[in-house]
Amino acid sequence: MKKLRHMTLQEDMPQMQPMAVSQILLRLLIISTALTSLSYGDVGTAARYSPPYTPTACYGNDPSQFPSSNLFGAAGDGIWDNGAACGRQYLVRCISATVAGTCNPSQTIQVRIVDRAATSGSRPSREGATIVLSTTAFGSIANPSATSINVEFQQV
Repeated sequence: MKKLRHMTLQEDMPQMQPMAVSQILLRLLIISTALTSLSYGDVGTAARYSPPYTPTACYGNDPSQFPSSNLFGAAGDGIWDNGAACGRQYLVRCISATVAGTCNPSQTIQVRIVDRAATSGSRPSREGATIVLSTTAFGSIANPSATSINVEFQQV
C-alpha cells in the first residue's frame, strides 16, 4: 500500500513576487477604468426634427429658450417626466445606426430639452424616439439624412 504524502500550500504552489501582484492589480485597475469610461449613460434612440420649432411645450413662443448653438431637442415619453425634462441638459453621442458609417463616433454634444416630442409642432423623423434632436444637433453626431440612430445619453 502506498503512503500518501501530505502537501502544503507553500511547497506545492509557486510563490508570487510582491512586484508581480502589484503589477496585476495595476493592470486590473487600468482595464476597469477604461471599460467604465466607454459607457457613461443610458441607451436609447434619437430622431431629428426641423423648423418650425415654436411653440414648444416648455416655453411657448419665447425665442430665448433656444441655445445659440442650436443644440436642443424634444423629450420622448421615456424622459419627458411630466414636463420636468424642460431645461434639462443631456450629453448625447451616436453609438450605432442601421447603415454603417452613419455615426460620427468622435462627437459628443450637449443639448437642452425645450419641447415634448409627442406634441412638437414639427413631426419627428421617427415616432417613439427617446429624444428628438434639432437638425443642427442631429447633424453634429450623425449623417443628417438618417431617420434615426442609437444614442448614449446622460443628464448633466
